[in-house]
Amino acid sequence: MGSTINGKQRIRYRIRKKITGTPERPRLSIFRSNKSIYCQIIDDTQGLTIASAATKGSNSDAAKEVGKLIAEKAKAKNVDQVVFDRGGNLYHGRVKALADAAREAGLQF
Repeated sequence: MGSTINGKQRIRYRIRKKITGTPERPRLSIFRSNKSIYCQIIDDTQGLTIASAATKGSNSDAAKEVGKLIAEKAKAKNVDQVVFDRGGNLYHGRVKALADAAREAGLQF
């Protein structure tokens, strides 16, 4: 029998093989549902979430607000550089809006 992993999970695993979050450069992980968008800044060496942000809106404007909020929280924790983990989603729409807003607010990736 074949594998029961669907396409998005396969993409997610392929991405996670290549990137990990370190204390100097943690991972900015995105999860996008139909109703919300969530993001976390994670240090994978300790298994520790440094900061997180979420919204209940499902449009690009809400994603921009989350991007600004996560950048502010990261700056408060002295995190300037992150590794971007799009979580198997295409870099398009809400994911792109969140990433662009986080870059404008000062995160480097």
